[in-house]
Amino acid sequence: LSLLLYPFKFRTMLRAQNQVLKKGVVDEQASSAALKEQLKMKDQSLRKLQQEMDSLTFRNLQLAKRVELLQDELALSEPRGKKNKKSGESSSQLSQEQKSVFDEDLQKKIEENERLHIQFFEADEHHKLVEAELRSRLATLETEAAQHQAVIDGLTRKYMETIEKLQNDKAKLEVKSQTLEKEAKECRLRTEECQLQLKNLHEDLSGRLEESLSIINEKVPFNDTKCNQYNALNVPLHNRRHQLKMRDLAGQALAFVQDLVPALLNFHTYTEQRIQIFPVDSAIDTISPLNQKFSQHLHENAAYVRPLEEGMLHLFESITEDTVTVLETTVKLKVFSDHLTSYVRFLRKILPYQLKSLEEECESSLCTPALRARNLELSQDMKRMTAVFEKLQTYITLLALPSTEPDGLLRTNYTSVLTNVGAALHGFHDVMKDISKHYSQKASIEHELPTATQKLVTTNDCILSSAVALTNGAGKIASFFSNNMDYFIASLSYGPKTASGFISPLSAECMLQYKKKAAAYMKSLRKPLAESVPYEEALANRRVLLSSTESREGLAQQVQQSLEKISKLEQEKEHWMLEAQLAKIKLEKENQRIADRLRSTSSAQLLGLAQENATVSIASGQEEAAAKALTEPVQSTSLIGILTRTPESEAPDIESREDLIKSHYMARIAELTSQLQLADSKSVHFYAECRALSKRLALAEKSKETLTEEMRLASQNVSRLQDELTTTKRSYEDQLSMMSDHLCSMNETLSKQRDEIDTLKMSSKGSARKCRTCCV
Repeated sequence: LSLLLYPFKFRTMLRAQNQVLKKGVVDEQASSAALKEQLKMKDQSLRKLQQEMDSLTFRNLQLAKRVELLQDELALSEPRGKKNKKSGESSSQLSQEQKSVFDEDLQKKIEENERLHIQFFEADEHHKLVEAELRSRLATLETEAAQHQAVIDGLTRKYMETIEKLQNDKAKLEVKSQTLEKEAKECRLRTEECQLQLKNLHEDLSGRLEESLSIINEKVPFNDTKCNQYNALNVPLHNRRHQLKMRDLAGQALAFVQDLVPALLNFHTYTEQRIQIFPVDSAIDTISPLNQKFSQHLHENAAYVRPLEEGMLHLFESITEDTVTVLETTVKLKVFSDHLTSYVRFLRKILPYQLKSLEEECESSLCTPALRARNLELSQDMKRMTAVFEKLQTYITLLALPSTEPDGLLRTNYTSVLTNVGAALHGFHDVMKDISKHYSQKASIEHELPTATQKLVTTNDCILSSAVALTNGAGKIASFFSNNMDYFIASLSYGPKTASGFISPLSAECMLQYKKKAAAYMKSLRKPLAESVPYEEALANRRVLLSSTESREGLAQQVQQSLEKISKLEQEKEHWMLEAQLAKIKLEKENQRIADRLRSTSSAQLLGLAQENATVSIASGQEEAAAKALTEPVQSTSLIGILTRTPESEAPDIESREDLIKSHYMARIAELTSQLQLADSKSVHFYAECRALSKRLALAEKSKETLTEEMRLASQNVSRLQDELTTTKRSYEDQLSMMSDHLCSMNETLSKQRDEIDTLKMSSKGSARKCRTCCV
């Protein structure tokens, strides 16, 4: 009813506003009439002034002409007076009298003209003021009219929007009412059907319950689900995915701890090195007993820090695929908590020494006020760091209690403890950020000191780098724990389904033993089948098949191609074997020919020994040149490579030459076969990629078709909605006709007012033009 009555209320509001606007329009019309009367009076005064101005201008023109004539006569009389001075004395007296009369008359006219000019100027100024006032009044009227028009437009727009909104709400409510009526009818029918089904089911279940109770009472001798202690010994279902996930998370935590441990070692070690250097260098002077004791404690940091990594490694190794990982079964978490407790004790032990060392630095003469402020901030940060480690150690010991003491931590508190561990890790990250920031400021101040040595600068840089590494490691651990918080909380419920959980660590250990026995029994029952693939190999093959993008047809094609290549290679092999046999025959013939030549040359050398002995002194130089030419090797190049030939005097034997040629050919054949295999593998890879791309293209085309279908349906819905909008607009046009008529009438009145104002403007402009012409 309120929604239906809202348009009537809005109409009454619009009517009241229209009455106010009508009163404003009437007032504006009265003010415009008064302005018209004022304009008429001003026009009359302007006409009078124009008449006076016309008479004065006419009189001024006459006087100007008279003055010009007198000046001309004066100019003509001056040369004549020079020629006849005597005769001109009488005429000069007359002219002087005339001049004096004319001067008096001219003086009067000039004064009268001046007075008229003053009056004209005053009248012009008054007219300008009146015109400016009228223009300002006209501008204000125009702005008010525009404001009224804007108000009217806004009201009409608002009225249209409210009408559209109400109509839409009305249509929605009608649709909702219809849908609710339909749903109510359907619900009634469903309730009747459900009641019938409920009766049938109740009868069926009651009969089954009686049968099952009779069977249980007669044939079930022992029920082990009543006692939680016995339920805790039941082996739960093996969740391999959960175990793999927990092992993966433990591996990530181990990697983070392995990154954090070297950073802690470096931080403590470089802090010890800095104590030996600043504020007193131990190489020059002895340091204070406090710093000596502090350095001794810091020297023992490895004995407390390295066990953290070992404990985390043992915890990671205890989580395997065959175990059940919950807090009751993670016994190695107690070892890690013990190592963390020992490290926290070490931090508590070195904290007072560290604070006293910082105070000693502040008391030294080298400490500036800025450096003292940084030292105070660092002392506060060290306290916060120790407190954060204590909090973290407390919560980790609480998490380790279920594996050692069953009543140490309730199962309902696991979630809160885990959330507090995450908060402690984030606090550790924030503390390390503050330490790195304050220490960087401190190092920059110390580097500016005149007594700062290079050793101090390098030590500060090392401490700062270790603090940054600690900050990064703490941030990684905190983000890792917060990201996997939900999984840790959900994995706490992993255990026996019929009981609330593992009752004690002893029952959990017994359950694990039973699980191992059950697994061993299942393995003993498994018999090897003939012609079967092992499970691990089948998994590997399945991964290969899933990772590859080729189908069965593609593999068949590849097998066919490989068979064809094998046949071609066998043919080529036979061809090259025949070629090798031919080459071997040619080689034997060539070797025989070379042996015959060697024999002939040896006989010729024996015959020419006498001649050589006779001509040794003459041909010694020629023999040396020939010997040089014979000893130099000769190279021959061909398509199969480069072959070096030596002269016959130092040539190797036939077998070594055959081995050389054979090895050369074999290397060349191996190189060509490797290139051929590489090209084949590349072609197979490209073919597989092309097949994968074609499959992706087919999937993309299918998705494109679905999207086009959805677009078509959406366009149909849009056209339907547009038709509904046009029908609603037609219905609204009839209702808004009255309002549009009223607005048209108001626009007509405003247009009349604008026309009147325009006429007033034109009349004022015409009067101004007339005044200007009069002035001219």
